[in-house]
Amino acid sequence: MQIQESSKMYDVIIVGSGAGGGMATKVLADAGLKVAVVEAGPHFDPADPKQRTQLKWPYESPRRGASNRRPFGDFDSAYGGWEIEGEPYTQKDGTQFDWFRSRMLGGRTNHWGRISLRFGERDFKHKSYDGHGDDWPIGYEDVKPYYDKVDKLIGVFGTKENIENEPDGFFLPPPKPRLHELFYIKGARKSNIPVIPSRMSMLTKKLNDDRGICFYCGQCSRACAVYADFSAGTCLIFPAQKNGGQVDLFVNAMVREVTTNDEGKATGVSYISKDDRKEYKLKGRIVVLAASACSSARILLNSKSAQHPNGLGNSSDMVGRYLHDSTGASRSAFIPDLMNRDTYNEDGVGGMHVYTPWWGDNKKLNFPRGYHIEVWGGLGMPSYGFGFNPNDLNRFFNQKVGGYGNSLRADIKKYYGSTIGMAGRGESIAMKGNYCEIDPTTVDEFGIPVLRFNYKWSEYEVNQAKHMNDTFEEIVHNMGGTMLQDAPSKESNYGLENPGRI
Repeated sequence: MQIQESSKMYDVIIVGSGAGGGMATKVLADAGLKVAVVEAGPHFDPADPKQRTQLKWPYESPRRGASNRRPFGDFDSAYGGWEIEGEPYTQKDGTQFDWFRSRMLGGRTNHWGRISLRFGERDFKHKSYDGHGDDWPIGYEDVKPYYDKVDKLIGVFGTKENIENEPDGFFLPPPKPRLHELFYIKGARKSNIPVIPSRMSMLTKKLNDDRGICFYCGQCSRACAVYADFSAGTCLIFPAQKNGGQVDLFVNAMVREVTTNDEGKATGVSYISKDDRKEYKLKGRIVVLAASACSSARILLNSKSAQHPNGLGNSSDMVGRYLHDSTGASRSAFIPDLMNRDTYNEDGVGGMHVYTPWWGDNKKLNFPRGYHIEVWGGLGMPSYGFGFNPNDLNRFFNQKVGGYGNSLRADIKKYYGSTIGMAGRGESIAMKGNYCEIDPTTVDEFGIPVLRFNYKWSEYEVNQAKHMNDTFEEIVHNMGGTMLQDAPSKESNYGLENPGRI
């Protein structure tokens, strides 16, 4: 195959346009550098009527909302998922690692939860506290000035709480708690479990002339047409271009490798165009890999040469190792006091208005590190056909199942808004034995060798998931509610999600 090489020399080539790539693009372009951004997916702008899904009804989706083929619904803004046709990955030795990829300008910042928390001092020095992993060579005070800049740049709502290891920032006004969240606050605080306003990157007041203010449609996962929530494309790359930055976008471009010279130094990248299936080379003085942790590792491991026989930057054999993901377990419950509610609009932002930061003393627990609790519930808009069904609750409480007309409407009104959900999201321990590597026999549809994952949870993550479930049950008991599922067993790792699912 003939490789077409560009004659243009860039100051910087950035692979990936998500959180890292978007910020690198903005900072470097604003500094006057010539920047090339190489993205594996298409261009995306949520304000484009052809791409916008915000405020659409379920019946406007394919199959009229009866089902969907995308992980978070047909209107979710992520182009991709845990499985992408023609772009496989493999697992080793019984591994159940699920790799989520978002192939589009802005990457996963288009559909994430916008939860924007800072590392605290302890997060940088965990080994000194619990003996696991390694301390970072930097501390919170080194990073704080950049956290401050990001808060002011993207807009984060919240409140100053002065909680240990939960640093405060520069906050916009938070939205008020909704009714189910007020119940959660009361139930949690009864057990001395803290609850504070969420810290999320959504604009509750004007930040600049390029972005609108959140109008509380509760659909941030669809990407915001007025740019009120943070996404790398709308809040970093587009402004960099608008401000006169020298930014060239190369979309639908699957990077094969980083090219190097005889000294082993990076000279650019080679990529396959998804549009014409031809291979191209870009030249740059500096290459920034920001294609997500795993995709960046894949590119490095595939960038072999005489100077880098084990992959670029991999003389230590550490590229791809110490892979770790957030932990997650969730439960839902029925709250009798929330039955027969008045119906009104309480959509709010696309996520929780309050959350629980980590509060436990790990010296008294059988796991290190911690987790926070996210809360959901309320009077959400009707969704897909697999969503709220009053007969599920009738069946759970051994009530008459079925009905139509007036009886169905009565059941819907009775149960609407009466359930609440909680999810724990925590930190796992990074281990050398958890890694991704190049599969020696499998390539994607572009002929690029794919990743193979080897990953196992440790007993610490399993114990953490049990603590999550015990906490959920205690809070629901305090609320006078009933759990809607049996407590997960040890055999199921206490409901701990497979790595990669969070």
